[in-house]
Amino acid sequence: MRVLLALGGNAMTNAGRARPEDQIGAAEVAMAAVASMLEQDVDVVITHGNGPQVGNLLVKNEIAAAIVPPVPLDWCGAQTQGTLGFVLMDALDVELARRGVDRRTAAVVTRTRVDADDSGFTKPTKPIGRFLPAAEVEVLQEHGQVWEDRGEKGWRRMVASPEPLEILDAAAVRALVDARFVVIANGGGGIPVVREADGRLRGVEAVIDKDLGAALLARTVDADVLVIGTDVPHAVLRYGTPEAESLGTVTVGQLRAYAAEGHFASGSMGPKVDAACRFVEQGGTRAVITDLENLTAAIAGDAGTVVVPN
Repeated sequence: MRVLLALGGNAMTNAGRARPEDQIGAAEVAMAAVASMLEQDVDVVITHGNGPQVGNLLVKNEIAAAIVPPVPLDWCGAQTQGTLGFVLMDALDVELARRGVDRRTAAVVTRTRVDADDSGFTKPTKPIGRFLPAAEVEVLQEHGQVWEDRGEKGWRRMVASPEPLEILDAAAVRALVDARFVVIANGGGGIPVVREADGRLRGVEAVIDKDLGAALLARTVDADVLVIGTDVPHAVLRYGTPEAESLGTVTVGQLRAYAAEGHFASGSMGPKVDAACRFVEQGGTRAVITDLENLTAAIAGDAGTVVVPN
């Protein structure tokens, strides 16, 4: 069995803290769960979110904007892929050695192609980073960034979140997977790039939804199961109400219907549900949404919200 495990960006922090030691500790917890999967002779490909880590880089951009040019978002994505890949590899290598599991690890800095004409670039709608007062925003706008007045809270940066179309470094990922490496790839949904008319590639100021990127990577590496690791054990209907109901096994059609009824927030569970449905609709055996504690049971379909074909 080949499993694509998508770790949420908050899985790489500790109770919301993102100091280096917190991220290393969180990686150790996550990689212990991965090692348990590998003990069952399951092939695992890992991808991860990078929201808190990119957020840290954006704060550095803002503080230093009057002194050095801000680092563009595609560079932020590349930097966090490299850093988190290194942290995850270290944690997994230690855990595998402790258990006597003979598997090698690799991290691939991964580019994802998007459409230069994607509607998101016309009117960016994805808020990122922290709120800032108008006086601090001016210098950032001079560097070409788009900011929106959010009233009393201040100004928030807005960027495009285009649809991921193609993982450009898929051949390298597949070659490593076929050689039995545990591969970490496409972090943060991939570094967003567009292809120019002359064939050249250009990084763009955008963020790709990490869950949709995970679904694309899962199809690209021919995964049997997509497991989306988050901080809750199930997707929930009527979340936050007395009638809240955890979802167990559900068909993709049923889950699409629940989503259409508005049960899953666009900023949290919504993209995870969409990614799980896309994977199953395009031939995956099943997709699972659950927390780190249930990962081992999840690959067998015995835990979490399990999405199956109609």
